[in-house]
Amino acid sequence: MRQEMAQREEAELRRSHQKPRSPEGWGLLLVLWYLAFYKPIITEGHLRRKNIEFIFIRFSAWQYAGCDKLWAGLVTTLCDNIRHHFGALPLSVYHVMGTRPRFASGFSQKEWVLKTGTCLKLWGMLFVLGAGLSILLVALLVPGIKDHHALKVVGSAVTSLSGSGLALGAFSILKNLLISEKQKIERLTNSEKFTSQLGFMSKVRNEVEVLVDFLAFMEIFERRRLRVVLEITSLDICYPEKVAGVLNAMNTLLSEANTPFIFILAVDPSVIVPCLEQTGCMKGLADNGYLYLNRTVTLPFSIPEMGARSRLRFLEAAIQTREDLMYRIITSNVERRRAKCQGAPAGPSRQEADAEAVRCIHEAFRCLHDSTDPLARYLPTSGAHVRRIVNTIPITLRLLLHRAGTPGTPSPRAAAAWVVLADQWPCRLSWALQCLEDAWQSRPAPEFGARSLWSIFQENVGELSSLRQPLHNVLSLDGDPELFQTFLASDFPFTARDARAFLGVTVNLDHSIRHKMGLLRGLDRLQKATATPVSRSVQCPH
Repeated sequence: MRQEMAQREEAELRRSHQKPRSPEGWGLLLVLWYLAFYKPIITEGHLRRKNIEFIFIRFSAWQYAGCDKLWAGLVTTLCDNIRHHFGALPLSVYHVMGTRPRFASGFSQKEWVLKTGTCLKLWGMLFVLGAGLSILLVALLVPGIKDHHALKVVGSAVTSLSGSGLALGAFSILKNLLISEKQKIERLTNSEKFTSQLGFMSKVRNEVEVLVDFLAFMEIFERRRLRVVLEITSLDICYPEKVAGVLNAMNTLLSEANTPFIFILAVDPSVIVPCLEQTGCMKGLADNGYLYLNRTVTLPFSIPEMGARSRLRFLEAAIQTREDLMYRIITSNVERRRAKCQGAPAGPSRQEADAEAVRCIHEAFRCLHDSTDPLARYLPTSGAHVRRIVNTIPITLRLLLHRAGTPGTPSPRAAAAWVVLADQWPCRLSWALQCLEDAWQSRPAPEFGARSLWSIFQENVGELSSLRQPLHNVLSLDGDPELFQTFLASDFPFTARDARAFLGVTVNLDHSIRHKMGLLRGLDRLQKATATPVSRSVQCPH
């Protein structure tokens, strides 16, 4: 992501010839000047900016597992990290004098408009303060006038009133500088009246809205787009109520139309789903945790099982941490330098790989847009599922191109069809893949790879029917069964070999479903084997 940030920065600099700004050094004085006297405007030029900066925030749920409200820990972590990233002073001044950005009324490229009202008020207060000080000095120093007590009272009153306004603004900035948003929320959560504070959520939401508006202000000042990436880990080792609270907080932060937050939820669904089904947040969703996750997550990414090459690479990295084996690194560097000197053929450059990936992605999307292509009629009617498919296809194709050295690489159309299949029928596809995996482990005949995936599913559908009770929640995720048959039997007859090629790059299929099916299938077979009567041979007497 950092490399992508750098590339976009260079491209935007070549396009607009405007260098990005930073609130550091002289930039801090500049941002304070804009905060005090200018209103930010969101122009068409700003919306066309492609350069972006990611602000990475890590939130370990286990560190806040002892809190009464785990989601409050998520919000305080967000507020504290943004405060540290931009500095306490700009955020404190924004609390007092900042203005929420508004969209331009036309095609004007003017991003800053002077705050006329603020300037008039400031000059008015300074004028009154100067007049009051002049009256007070005249009453105190000029002979013949300093005996008039009334003039001293008027001068003191005018000076005090005008100076109190400036002092009040400075005091508000100092208060926000010393008391952070994190301390405000923690003070509310530590209150004994926490459970009865009906306005608690509104106060927290107001703090988050101020942060969102401040980020929009800093986007215009820095001349780049800002995105806050929150990585949530260790959620699957917390209590069920706390898990539901964090997911609700995520949905609250993402409820705005132009929210700058991106959440990376690193969890094990096989642990999270039972936690959600035990809490009261599932009312109205038929107590189905999988359905709740599908409506919350817009880009599912299930990490496939580690292949042989990845295992060897991981083992090599672990070995290289041993000090007594550090010579391997030196040896590999020498071999790499020797191969370079001998003119070894180099692999494709990054630009060529990116160009090939873009071509494949465009080809896959053309298949989805083509009304004459059978794939188009399998697209879901739900907007959330369509976004999941659109987000997943580029990742799947890039993973396939990364493995392009293997023979029989599927086409972009086949990859798009596989993504749609995994999104629309996750339960039935997981069952077919589990049956396929069990069959491969029993060392089938060489022609087994040419068998269709539909025939494998049809051969084992009776066993799936017997397990429909424990798999009820997962089966409810599937679409029309007749369309599933048409998809695999006629329109896209994937073979067992195709399924194995796609399995390693399938990121939008929850692999915990397949693991659960494997466990249920093994237990069912064990139970049947135990129930089968064992025939004993009877020895006849001679």
